[in-house]
Amino acid sequence: MPPSPAFPGGSASPDSPASKGPLITLLQLLALGALVGLACLPLNLVDGWQAAMLHRLPGFTNQSWELPTLLMAVAPVAVMPALLWLQAGPMRRGAGSGIPQTIECLENPSSTDELMGSKPLIQRLSLWTAASLALMPLGREGPVVQVGAAVAVALRKRFPRLLAGLPDGSLLAIGAGAGLAGGFNSPLMGAVFVFEELTGRFQAKVLCASALVCAVAALISNLTGIPIFILSTIQTPEPEVLQLLFALPVGLVAGALGGLFAKLLLKSTAWLRPQVLRQPLRWGLILGAALALIAVVSGGRSGGDGEALMGLLLSDSGPIPVPGSPLDIFGWLLLLAARIVAPILALAAGIPGGVIDPAFAIGSVFGSGSFELLGGNAQLGLALGMAGALAGATQLPLITILFSLRMLGDQQWLFGLLISAFVGASVGRKLQPEAIYHALWGLGRSPLAEKKP
Repeated sequence: MPPSPAFPGGSASPDSPASKGPLITLLQLLALGALVGLACLPLNLVDGWQAAMLHRLPGFTNQSWELPTLLMAVAPVAVMPALLWLQAGPMRRGAGSGIPQTIECLENPSSTDELMGSKPLIQRLSLWTAASLALMPLGREGPVVQVGAAVAVALRKRFPRLLAGLPDGSLLAIGAGAGLAGGFNSPLMGAVFVFEELTGRFQAKVLCASALVCAVAALISNLTGIPIFILSTIQTPEPEVLQLLFALPVGLVAGALGGLFAKLLLKSTAWLRPQVLRQPLRWGLILGAALALIAVVSGGRSGGDGEALMGLLLSDSGPIPVPGSPLDIFGWLLLLAARIVAPILALAAGIPGGVIDPAFAIGSVFGSGSFELLGGNAQLGLALGMAGALAGATQLPLITILFSLRMLGDQQWLFGLLISAFVGASVGRKLQPEAIYHALWGLGRSPLAEKKP
């Protein structure tokens, strides 16, 4: 991606905080990170509530369906039509992930007031919250990225001299990265997201500021109890050479699954979004019924962002499939298909969310299941699979490696994750040449952008 015009070079102005002293700049960066972290707290609470609901479903408890759990699983039948009707009317500006809208503001700064104001932010968060509590298979990176960007924009508007040495676009990108860090308790991932996805180039000044802001945002947002290592600390007994040996084939297949997921999501979005705007209630019933059916058939394992499912796969009762049982193998393949199809049904319709968690879940189901069948270490398969699929879906290998390490909590995974992520990103790029968020941005250009030459 070519450098964005919203990120001009240049040194700090004579009256900037940097010229008055590093302490002022430090305090302003700390304040920005703290406010973004606080803004992410409600989203993290909702994510925790969703996980608690998922753990009551039969796929996680090995019990039969009861009326309360069945109602949870079929909630999309009622919730999806309402959300699509709102997105087609009074909450139209809240539709979509939030990351394409952030990219739009970086490429066309004149659209910032329209896309990063309080109204579209509240709309997007409301839509995402309702969808998440209906157990729809959505990630949360889109909404948290917009939260961080919107906080940065609001602060610059209220205090024009805040971090005056940073251009508006740089400050917006730093806030967006801090939102990602706050939402996933992963400071380095948020900082790298700024230049790997948003700006398209490395700037030491921006990266240093972003790393500090992201660290503070993650610290504050962690007050709700988000674990530092999401899947706990998972140690691998396999030596690095063995990891490298398995990483290549796993990265190839998982990357292809991630790339396929991204390609289908883009094509489905291009076709479905106009249909949904014309007939929101009709398509809401169709898509909601499809999500509910998939949830019931999978025992609820198709629902949610995927983190609860990954935790199940790592538990003693969680391997899918059980080796030697053809029906379990068929069930494993059905679950893999469900984790690909179900997120597309929701995201393509414009429900706010993201692809990080769904892509992780795809790779986890494939990797752990394939290693289980082959008699290998299912944890190794899960780790390599989730890295390959996420890199294949997003084409962001650095972010993938950092977040995978954050989830697993052991640097001994680094060698395998490196190979799987870079192979997965290469394979995914063959299937979906343009990175998914920039491709979605191209589909949903705002009217303001379309008027520009």
